[in-house]
Amino acid sequence: MSALDTELQAALESVAGTGKLLVALDFDGVLAPLVELAEDARPLDGSAAAVRALASLPNTVTAFISGRALDSLRTVASPDPETLLIGSHGAETWTGPNQEPLQLTAEQAQLLARARTAVESVVARHPGCRLEHKPAGVVLHTRSVSEPAAAAAATEEARRELGLLEGVQVTDGKSVLEASVVHTNKGEGIRALRQLTGATAVLFAGDDVTDERGFAALQPGDVGIKVGDGSTAAAYRVASPEAFTAVLAELARLRAAAVAE
Repeated sequence: MSALDTELQAALESVAGTGKLLVALDFDGVLAPLVELAEDARPLDGSAAAVRALASLPNTVTAFISGRALDSLRTVASPDPETLLIGSHGAETWTGPNQEPLQLTAEQAQLLARARTAVESVVARHPGCRLEHKPAGVVLHTRSVSEPAAAAAATEEARRELGLLEGVQVTDGKSVLEASVVHTNKGEGIRALRQLTGATAVLFAGDDVTDERGFAALQPGDVGIKVGDGSTAAAYRVASPEAFTAVLAELARLRAAAVAE
């Protein structure tokens, strides 16, 4: 018996009956609790099981849409072969074995090198900051900085340095600042997945400010779920990744019943 919010329960029942369902999920803070070191993140067992159950159902497509680089996402999420992947906020995609890897132009590669140098200089001046390289970008991580004021100062310094580089897209997240030379976002990723899969409805869940573009891309009949605190355009909210496990399990139950009819 489901113990979900009545309105969310009704939304799940509605979307579960659609002809072709796309379940698009952020990873960190949604399927996996947030941790200090990104490489230590793992999906909650119940959420991973629910995703596997959904992926096995007819006319049901699962996708992870994350700020992580694809290699990092594969390592921590261990996705099923059927699950589509969008990484680096949409700059990297995997939609099957014939998917071409991301290739930067010479101009983009040069710009990325300059962005990496800028962020490296900030990390060198601010203890506790970490740098992450991505195929199309570079990320400043401040989660390990002991003082919030110091983390904010490092972030603003990096933002100023990156602002001098024309053509670099800068995106804020939870304790991260990311620079990318490929201009895209999760909203574009969801629109691309909808077109690719022919989905008649989408359920998208996210926890960060970077997910708001994804919520904005949803259409009538779709379901957007915000995990955790913060203002959002999502119509529904749950408190934590642990609470979202119950949502996924209920969606899998409802979808299995719907496709069996």
